Amino acid sequence: MTLQEGFEPDVLGFLCNWCSYAGADLAGVSRFQYPPNVRIIRVMCSARVDPTIVLEAFIRGLDGVMLLGCHLGDCHYMTGNYYTERRVKTTKKVLKNAGLSPERLLIDWVSASEGERFATLVKDFTERVRKLGPLGNETDLEPQQLRARLVAAKETLAQEKIRWLVGRERALVEDKNVFGEKVSQEEFDQLMLQTIEKEFAKRRILLSIGEDALSVKEIAQRVEASPREVLRNMVSLERDGLVSVVGIEGNSPKYRRAGG
Repeated sequence: MTLQEGFEPDVLGFLCNWCSYAGADLAGVSRFQYPPNVRIIRVMCSARVDPTIVLEAFIRGLDGVMLLGCHLGDCHYMTGNYYTERRVKTTKKVLKNAGLSPERLLIDWVSASEGERFATLVKDFTERVRKLGPLGNETDLEPQQLRARLVAAKETLAQEKIRWLVGRERALVEDKNVFGEKVSQEEFDQLMLQTIEKEFAKRRILLSIGEDALSVKEIAQRVEASPREVLRNMVSLERDGLVSVVGIEGNSPKYRRAGG
């Protein structure tokens, strides 16, 4: 990681209408000083910020994203910020898998009366991102490679398996299933991580193929994975109807995206 002198981060902030946006308004009225690096988008609830929107912000070159909502237990929509908390936890795992520091994403809580707290959070997060440097500074990836990984990460977060697990985490961990069994938090986190890694690998493969007909070896070179790992994923993608075999090159099948 290298620090760039004079670097000023571009940060996007999503603030819930009822608490954190009101806290930001109070910070302004009270003239609490904070960096001008954050561009604010007001949303009715922090839960309205879909994880794919967060990834889109990074794809477009933002250096950091912060989500500020009502304190847990005070959400105007009862459980909205609990869902946000779980989504952000998963999004951070996906960011790390893509090569970005999870520290570029912040979730925190600000009430309508906490103008000074809002200003402090913005100061601290801006400084944190400033130390991380420009987007991708923590990796050895070229800009186009990083962008491809972020697009794959965005598509990963859009997958039904990931969304189902995020939505069911609280019930799976806190409640017993029909067999009277309860999933531990450690078991759930491991399951989520494995699912993320599998889905991310598949999305990278699909994006690398495009309209080309490629062998397993060629795909492996594009996604920087072993041919054995790629072949395992290709079998799964073919079963799902997302790719099809269009020929044989030597002993290796050549694949194309379905419909390509």
